[in-house]
Amino acid sequence: MESRQVDYKKTGLVNTRDMFKKAISGGYAVPAYNFNNMEQLQAILLGCIETDSPVIIQVSKGARNYANPVLLRHMAAGAIEFIKSKGSNIPVALHLDHGDSFETCKSCIDSGFSSVMIDGSHLSYEENINVTRKVVEYAHKYDVTVEGELGILAGIEDDVIAEKSTYTKPEEVEDFVSKTGVDSLAISIGTSHGAYKFTPDQCTENEEGVLIPPPLKFDILEKIEKILPGYPIVLHGASSVVRKYVDMIDQYGGKLKDAVGIPESQLRKAARSAVCKINIDSDGRLAVTAVIRKVLSENKGEFDPRKYLGPARDELKQLIMHKNKEVLGSAGKA
Repeated sequence: MESRQVDYKKTGLVNTRDMFKKAISGGYAVPAYNFNNMEQLQAILLGCIETDSPVIIQVSKGARNYANPVLLRHMAAGAIEFIKSKGSNIPVALHLDHGDSFETCKSCIDSGFSSVMIDGSHLSYEENINVTRKVVEYAHKYDVTVEGELGILAGIEDDVIAEKSTYTKPEEVEDFVSKTGVDSLAISIGTSHGAYKFTPDQCTENEEGVLIPPPLKFDILEKIEKILPGYPIVLHGASSVVRKYVDMIDQYGGKLKDAVGIPESQLRKAARSAVCKINIDSDGRLAVTAVIRKVLSENKGEFDPRKYLGPARDELKQLIMHKNKEVLGSAGKA
């Protein structure tokens, strides 16, 4: 068994406990942005520094393996030093997104993550409780916060694949939280993973020809808020699938015509409630891919990665600033 190598507090990271308390009382959500490489991390940090926003930088198990766990640990430490070098002190948590086992969560805790998610939503209710409680007991020894999940989100994101959603049952929430001791809970109210959250025939078309998906199940969220007042709720699969990036990808040789996401107005409404963490991954992927496609299409002789990754990074930073200011309400809350 690997021993605990890194104390996240010594690197300058924080867990999510105070972040979430402030978000609930302040009526905003902390952004949780996924990253896989240096350019994405730079964009996230710069966007949050410039909007003075707290941030959760998060990686899936697959992204951690892609970056390499040792290198990733030093990237997170470097992120804190980078923030200081910019004269900022925004709080940063390093979070495991969709940990699939106790072993994965333990490995991340031992290597300096300040927060982990154990996703037992694919298991039976009792098995989900058991594995979540086991992770909580280990994590809390080191003051690492834990996110659990009740309900299943449809869609595909790295290792997470589900064909259909199962809404969270409000009547199970109190029992689950009390038996596991989790610090926050991801729920299913109609969001989903990936860029294809809804099919066009599930949507209505507005006057501008934009596809509008069915609204989120705010009635479920309100019931959960009444059962667990002031308890931190998390929304996964909350990318809006920004139309301009979908169109740009299609214009420059891609094929994402039917991609539909969650309207930003609904996410803003959720952020004013007990939802204090909103995960955004697909929108970042789309922004980066759109710009890379455009640059390479318009400059067919280009082979310097900086010439296409640099503009992609700049676009992602702008997207993050927009999300923090207009969607999550986290700007100025660091």
